[in-house]
Amino acid sequence: MSISDLFESGFKKRNEDHFAAIVRVAMSDGIINDAERAFLDRLAVRLDITEHDYKAILKDYKSHPVNAPHSYDKRLERLYDLARMVWADHIEGENQVALLEKLCVGLGFNPENVKYIADKALSLVYYEVDLYEFTEKMKKMNQ
Repeated sequence: MSISDLFESGFKKRNEDHFAAIVRVAMSDGIINDAERAFLDRLAVRLDITEHDYKAILKDYKSHPVNAPHSYDKRLERLYDLARMVWADHIEGENQVALLEKLCVGLGFNPENVKYIADKALSLVYYEVDLYEFTEKMKKMNQ
């Protein structure tokens, strides 16, 4: 196996785990509605998730770990994706918020701040900010 194969397989695994974490949010109420399914479909393309892997992850999403990115910017990008999933159907459910807080810890955010981080993230995506604005505003709140 070449170095590029190792890099590619590690990258693929991280994307699959990230996708599974988002599926976990979508499934927090027991179903995936049409808006959530559309978001998952778009995200699968962006993360290069094959149709076979997509179906396998939907079937067994809990077996994938939540891998925390080393980069703060990557953590914010993943938080942005997860917060957008919570708002995909424009309904904020208690289970989804609690799960987002748990996933914040899994993403490497300080457990003492996850409620504030999750609330801020949900507020920003509610106002449909883009990734750049989301990242900038999340960074400012930590200064």
